[in-house]
Amino acid sequence: MRPASGERGHTGRIEKNNSLFTIIDSRRDMQHTNGQHRIIAELIAKGVDIPCPQTVEIGPEVDIARISDRGVKLHAGTKLMGRRTLILDNVRLGYQGPVTVENCLLGPDVRLEGGFFKGAVFLAHSSMQTGAHVREGTILEEYARAAHCVALKHTILFPYVTLGSLINFCDCFMSGGTSARDHSEVGSSYVHFNFTPNQDKATPSLMGDVPRGVMIRQPPIFLGGQGGMVGPRRLAFGTVIGAGTVCRRDVLQPQRLLIGGNDTFRNLPYERGSFRNVRQILANNSFYVANLIALRHWYVHVRTCFVCTAFPDVLLQGLIQNIDLALDERIRRLQDYCTMVAASVLDSPPEREGPLSAAALNLRRSLARKGPALADVLNSQCNAVGQVELRDRFLGLLEKTISRQGRDYLAVIQGLEAPQAAAGTQWLKTIVAQVTGAVGRLLPGLHLEETDR
Repeated sequence: MRPASGERGHTGRIEKNNSLFTIIDSRRDMQHTNGQHRIIAELIAKGVDIPCPQTVEIGPEVDIARISDRGVKLHAGTKLMGRRTLILDNVRLGYQGPVTVENCLLGPDVRLEGGFFKGAVFLAHSSMQTGAHVREGTILEEYARAAHCVALKHTILFPYVTLGSLINFCDCFMSGGTSARDHSEVGSSYVHFNFTPNQDKATPSLMGDVPRGVMIRQPPIFLGGQGGMVGPRRLAFGTVIGAGTVCRRDVLQPQRLLIGGNDTFRNLPYERGSFRNVRQILANNSFYVANLIALRHWYVHVRTCFVCTAFPDVLLQGLIQNIDLALDERIRRLQDYCTMVAASVLDSPPEREGPLSAAALNLRRSLARKGPALADVLNSQCNAVGQVELRDRFLGLLEKTISRQGRDYLAVIQGLEAPQAAAGTQWLKTIVAQVTGAVGRLLPGLHLEETDR
């Protein structure tokens, strides 16, 4: 049958005005398909194992020179996007389900079995199972791992830290443990609560710390399943929190067991805009930022000594960039919180929040005056170096150890003698003290030295 006027026989009953767009779209699709075929063909030619190439999508911005030709396997349903994406030797993607990787840096032997990953850095042998949702500012160091359906954002896990399944663990740092068998653990169905009724996110939690955690010789931390933590919290090494417990307070003494029932029901008056525990929240945020700064120095001065084929400089720079991103996030969130607290002091009578101690009132009034300067103080401390002589002494000892043992990061760090490790820890502690000292001078009512245990 002859097509009616204004129709195209090869496209069915399509109006004349739409047919041109159909042809244009078809040409674009063909160009995109040809580009995909070319990129995937180049990857296969260089040695990447792609068993089902017709199901794999590679963004045109991806630099295939940053994808290793040794042992990399992209299973069906893999999508790679972003010009920063880096994939080193023996990485496996999408074995359990579809996986999207955008602007992530993957060290050797990483396993991402399924889910969405954006802006994260994964060091050697780290892994996550299917259903993951990982966003910017996240770092998984060597052998850190997570089971299925885990959400991370601005999360830093030190070596061997292990997360169970069905976990939301954003805005926190965790260290502790010495091996794959002796590791810090987060039980399944755990939540780190990082958003308040006042709609602020000054809620980062520090589990363990950087100065001692980097030495990979501290007792592990255990967070029991079906539980949660209301940030911002600080936990000492060796802390054990029983299953089903919601942690609402700091645990600053090591080797403590915390068990709490959640069956208490209270019906209390509540008004948005009221702020409690201001001193503790400011203190814990200050310590968190200080530890991030110490970690940045560890990456810049110590991890640099281990740059090699398995840990190239581009991977090191990715770690530093994510620390900078985390610092920007934490300082901005803390500044937002200070602005809200200051406004509550200026706009509301003190009785709005019930009786407060003289110290608490003085701190809030001080925050109203000096709070705007807090971000400037913390940003100025991002280059805090601590005691340089301690740093140089530790680096000298480290170089001698590397010259004898090679550049296996975990083996060298864990092989340091106790006095050597103590020297490195003391150097990093001086960085933390320098940062918190600057905050304490701005806001003396925080008494930061009293909360450092």
